[in-house]
Amino acid sequence: MTTYQAEPATESAEAAAEAAAERLVGILNDGSVAVLASIGHQTGLFETLAGLPPASSVQIADAAGLNERYVREWLGGMVTARFIDYEPGAKTYFLRRDIVPSVSGPGVANLARTLTYVTLMGEVAGKVVEKFRTGGGLDYSDYPGFVQIQAADSASVHDASLVDTILPLSGRIDDLRSGIRVADIGCGAGHAVNLMAQAFPASSFVGYDFFAEALNAGRAEAQRLGLPNVRFELRDAAVLDLREELDLVTVFDAVHDQAHPAAVLRNIREALKPGGTFLMVDMKASSNLEDNIDLPWAAFLYAISTTHCMSVSLSQGGDGLGTVCGVQQAERLVRDAGFQDVRAVDLDEDPFNAYFVASKQG
Repeated sequence: MTTYQAEPATESAEAAAEAAAERLVGILNDGSVAVLASIGHQTGLFETLAGLPPASSVQIADAAGLNERYVREWLGGMVTARFIDYEPGAKTYFLRRDIVPSVSGPGVANLARTLTYVTLMGEVAGKVVEKFRTGGGLDYSDYPGFVQIQAADSASVHDASLVDTILPLSGRIDDLRSGIRVADIGCGAGHAVNLMAQAFPASSFVGYDFFAEALNAGRAEAQRLGLPNVRFELRDAAVLDLREELDLVTVFDAVHDQAHPAAVLRNIREALKPGGTFLMVDMKASSNLEDNIDLPWAAFLYAISTTHCMSVSLSQGGDGLGTVCGVQQAERLVRDAGFQDVRAVDLDEDPFNAYFVASKQG
């Protein structure tokens, strides 16, 4: 039997090993900070701190309506993470002003909201480990908090940009004002559909998804907003079974989750009238791993794919396309479905997503 004889460690090799260990300690700390920052977002602590002068842990807890002992320990983590400045003499805490835009406010710049995905991944990690051994995937029901997290994350983009920036990419704004039929596939909690229905009351809208809990959230919001021109239907887009009924179809970050994305895209084309328009949004990454190495958020995309997006597709016996299917594969899928005039668009307001616009010629 051939055995491997390790080479004696050199000074440079020892230094490299030490640097690798230090990096792992950094990852341990950064992962812990992500959890604490997620807690800061979910409890409203960041929003509270953004509006306070230097304050004690008691004052901060009172302002946030939270338990002081938990708040004080959380503050310790945020101080050592350099999010918060601490004055030892007065024992006061102050959220650094350069951090404020990234952890508070309703816009897309608030990354603390996105960090809640880290806690979600931690919740299902044990189940995912088992799928590494058995294959298959996790069902949507295995992610009880995902609908709320995704809805809040998507809303930050859609509230700021959907009506004024994203929808105009379709070239159908005048038609939307006049009145056309629109469907959003994989609508989730339906906030985007409701925003469109509110902005264009002459048009009719339908949101399709096969997760009942999400649709119920969409219906509740539509009722709260008093929208008569929107409805939500429990339907699998892989068997959509519509023929030339729609003028515009949108899909926001949902194609890569589908069990059978090619079938979904063919069904969308079939559902569109001649001259209809398809607007698809998906993650901005490359289909080639080597091109993603320098993408700042690539590791997060692969992690959320492993623990959610790829897994839910595999749970249905699907392709397991995954979050990082990439713009090249996404565009190829759209073209292969029979769409014409496919074009990819980048928006400065949204560095995380790529936008695709295509048409069905008559």
